[in-house]
Amino acid sequence: MLGDPAMEAYLRGGAETLSGAVVSPEASLRNMAVWRCVDLISGSIGMLPLYLRERDASGGIANAEHHALYRVLMSRPNGYQTPLVFKAHMQMRALVNGNAYALIVRSRGRVIALNPIDPNRVRVRLQNDWSVIYDVTRPDGTLVSLPSSDILHLRGLSWDGVLGISRTAVAREAIGLAMQAEAGTARLYKNGVMVGGFLQHPGKLGDDAFANLDASLKSKYSGVENAGKWIILEEGMKAEVAQSSARDNQQIETRKFQIEEVARAFGVPRPLLMMDETSWGSGIEQLGILFVRYSLAPWFRAWEEAIALTCLTEAEIGRYYADFDEKEMLRGSLTDQANFYAKALGAGGSQPWMQANEVREDVGLGPHVDGAGLKNPMTTQTTGAGNEPA
Repeated sequence: MLGDPAMEAYLRGGAETLSGAVVSPEASLRNMAVWRCVDLISGSIGMLPLYLRERDASGGIANAEHHALYRVLMSRPNGYQTPLVFKAHMQMRALVNGNAYALIVRSRGRVIALNPIDPNRVRVRLQNDWSVIYDVTRPDGTLVSLPSSDILHLRGLSWDGVLGISRTAVAREAIGLAMQAEAGTARLYKNGVMVGGFLQHPGKLGDDAFANLDASLKSKYSGVENAGKWIILEEGMKAEVAQSSARDNQQIETRKFQIEEVARAFGVPRPLLMMDETSWGSGIEQLGILFVRYSLAPWFRAWEEAIALTCLTEAEIGRYYADFDEKEMLRGSLTDQANFYAKALGAGGSQPWMQANEVREDVGLGPHVDGAGLKNPMTTQTTGAGNEPA
């Protein structure tokens, strides 16, 4: 039935799990652990600059600002998205759907725009000659078949080498259980009996006595301002504090464990899901390095190779290449940066391997008239290129 939510979820790639939850790519994002993982990875990819570099005959490397693709990657990927929004959107689709697609728009052979396509509108076919065809349903409902050279296809791990595997599909059971645990807790707050304790009377309270006791408790002991007050009991009454049951504790543990399972599926360290207070502080720098190295670096390479595959010509490959700049996420404290750049410039007798202007560019400053060349601060002499370390 078309109006059936389960059928709609199934058509969108969802299916009912053993816990009874129907998990689709869209529904999975309503789980906060999934949302945090996807938002963290996609936001990190989106915020980092994606350069087009050029390698000259002598081995020098510079930004290829004259190339049309440089402007697309750095300034305006299309007419309605900024680079951050475009990259974050594509990365989100790759994580949740398994595949992200963008139509490559060319003018006179130059890439002038990358327009993202809803994965639900794309069907991928592997031909007998091993070429790949993308059947795309346009917004007006018409169907067009495009060669792989017209599609930027971002994907991660793949079973058949053509289509990427959806993280939410692989972790469907873990996400479904997390959704059901959250829903169960919500229903407990709505329908459950959650009292703070019990008052026991040795006899039987009449209606008037019960009403007086209830009014006294509400007026004298309820509210934040009365927290910690002692209750004065009469007529042999006893007070007993309500204890949490093993079932309640198990509910909490189930939710924590499912958050960990979701984090594993997306490769995000636990503390970045706000789970471990002890990891904040001195360990946050190493945690950031761990996240970049093992969570983001594979996606950096996936982006760079996908762009090389379809956005560069055969003649351009080798000379031009896409390059994520993750330095912003790997910067240490100001003291660490100062020590690193001091050694890079030759402090402490070390051989310099950076120019002053290169350091200035790294920290966002303009070039200095006397900032070119490798200089040894111990002698204030400029060293030749032959003295650069291998």
